[in-house]
Amino acid sequence: MSSQKIYFFSLILLLTACASKNSLQRFGFRGETMGTNYTVIYYAKDEQADLKAGVDSLLVAVNKEVSNWDPTSTVSQFNQSEAGIDARGKTHFLVNYDLARSAWAATDGAFEPTIMPLVNYYGFGYGPKELEGGIDTLLVTELMASMGMDSIARDGDYLRKSKKSIQLDLGGSAKGYGVDAVAEYLSTRGIEAHYVEIGGEARGTARKPDGPWTVGVNLPEEGAAFTDIVEVIPLENRSVATSGNYRNYYEEGGQTYSHTINPKTGFPERNRLLSASVLAPDCGTADAFATACMVLGPDEAAELIESRPELEGYFLIRGEDGELEVWSSAGMEMME
Repeated sequence: MSSQKIYFFSLILLLTACASKNSLQRFGFRGETMGTNYTVIYYAKDEQADLKAGVDSLLVAVNKEVSNWDPTSTVSQFNQSEAGIDARGKTHFLVNYDLARSAWAATDGAFEPTIMPLVNYYGFGYGPKELEGGIDTLLVTELMASMGMDSIARDGDYLRKSKKSIQLDLGGSAKGYGVDAVAEYLSTRGIEAHYVEIGGEARGTARKPDGPWTVGVNLPEEGAAFTDIVEVIPLENRSVATSGNYRNYYEEGGQTYSHTINPKTGFPERNRLLSASVLAPDCGTADAFATACMVLGPDEAAELIESRPELEGYFLIRGEDGELEVWSSAGMEMME
C-alpha cells in the first residue's frame, strides 16, 4: 500500500474515532419516589455513574419537606402546628407553597392547596377514610369551613395560619416540582439533553439526537392498559402533566369516589372531562393547572388554558353520546 493511501486510511480511522468519541450516547435509570416510579433518560458523551445516587438523594430531600405521608416532614409540621412554622432553609417547601398559592389565585380557587381535610375524609390522604354509610353533608360543610388559603400568610420564611384547622396538601403539584428539581440537577451536571418523568408528569429539555422527546396520553378508560395511547405529545424545553379520574378512584356502597375533589362543593368531581394534559415551561405549573382543569370541567378549563399564553392543553372529553371527544389549544398544532 502506498504511503498516500496509508495516510488517507489513517486519517479516516482518526476521524471515525473522533466522531465516535464526541457522539452522544443514551443512558438512563429508574427508581421509586412519592409513592410511584420515576424515569431519567439522558444523552452524554460518557455515562455519569453517580447521577442516580444524586437524584435519589434529591428526591428524598424533596419528600422530607412536602410529603403529607411523612409525619415529620415540613408540611406535616405546619399542619400539626397551631399558628404556623419557621421554614427557614426549607427551600423545597417554600417554593412548593409559592407555586400552590400562585395556582390557587390564577384558577380562582379551583386549585385549592388547603383541601387536605376533604382529601382525608374521602380516603385519598394520609388519614383513615371516614366515609360510613355515604357522604355526611353536614360534616363536609364543617370541613370546608376549616379550609382557606386566605388563612395563611407568608412573612419572609415564616408561614403563619390564622386558623389551627388549616392543613396544606401540596400533592397537587409536588410530583411536577420533583420533575423540575431533578431536571435542574441534571442541568447543573452539564446534561443538556434529558427527560425526567415522575408518575406520568414529564419534562423534556434539549432535543435528543434523533428528534424531540415525546410522551403519550393514555386512553382515559377504567381498566385501560398503560400502553393504550391516544396521542403522542412532543416535548422540547417543555413539561406536561396529565390528570384524570379513570385510575385513582374506588367504589363503596354502589357509589364511585374519584380523587378529584371540588373545593367549591366539597364533593368528588365527576364531569365530562376525562383527562386533562397541560403543557407549561415548568412541570410544577403544568401539574397544578391539570388538577384545576379536572375540577373546572371541559368548558371552563378550556377558557382557563386559552387565557394563559404560557400554557397549552389537550383534553379528552366524554361526548353527549358517550363517544370520546378531543379538545386541544391552538398552540398544540404548532408543536406537531
